[in-house]
Amino acid sequence: MVGIGFRKDFAEEMLQNNIIQPAFIEVAPENWIGVGGFWKKKFRQALEKYPLYTHGLSLSIGSPDPLDFQFLKKVKAFLKETNAQIYSEHLSYSKCDNAHLYDLLPIPFTHDAVKHVAERIRMVQDVLERKIAIEIVSYYSPVAPEITEIEFINNILAEVNCDLLLDVNNVYVNAFNHNYDAKQFIDLLPMERVSYIHMAGHHQVSENLIIDTHGEAIIDPVFDLFDYTMHRLKRDVPVLLERDFNIPELEELQEEMIRLNEIKTAALKSTSYVTA
Repeated sequence: MVGIGFRKDFAEEMLQNNIIQPAFIEVAPENWIGVGGFWKKKFRQALEKYPLYTHGLSLSIGSPDPLDFQFLKKVKAFLKETNAQIYSEHLSYSKCDNAHLYDLLPIPFTHDAVKHVAERIRMVQDVLERKIAIEIVSYYSPVAPEITEIEFINNILAEVNCDLLLDVNNVYVNAFNHNYDAKQFIDLLPMERVSYIHMAGHHQVSENLIIDTHGEAIIDPVFDLFDYTMHRLKRDVPVLLERDFNIPELEELQEEMIRLNEIKTAALKSTSYVTA
């Protein structure tokens, strides 16, 4: 099934007609916890219509600062109240010395960071009493790396029993910016740990730099990498279309979701099909 990020930019139009027909919606819990009035009503209407998946923005799993357990308790209550199917977060950090940086910064690819992040994922899962999925993020410069990006990700997954959110566009962006083969990178991931896939567009600002914006349509090479991923995965998982900026007409979003569904369906027909 293919879903879409539920955005206020098109929430009313989405709820009033059937131009886009996602199988589920996704929100960031911190954007909706404590929201009342008009938008609470709209969110409730959406929950009556679609299953909910969630994708956190501010857990700051890689931060040196202590975890915010009060925030985690609010997230736990939100997940229970909304019957959220998945809670995922970024393999990054956004808080340091009690300052929220409002960005998803890369964690240094080091052995100490592997242990640190794995332990924090374990603590989060204990509090939430559920397994979470961590997302491979886009980054533009590695910080004091001791090991490679793929070693960093796989070492964390070896240390802690969590799921993997595979953002195919992020893999494409990183492979382009850091000059490695995206398909070989996906070949090295433990595909049995993938529980969720994100798809999005990006913006190429120069011959050798792509910025992950979620503000453009998905390009053909990313669709091709998604097709390759589905053939490697050989089973069905939920797929999300992310669009945060430059929101087009809803018909265009629906066309992208249809293409994602067609690619996934065709790939799975050639494998042993297992329904998520």
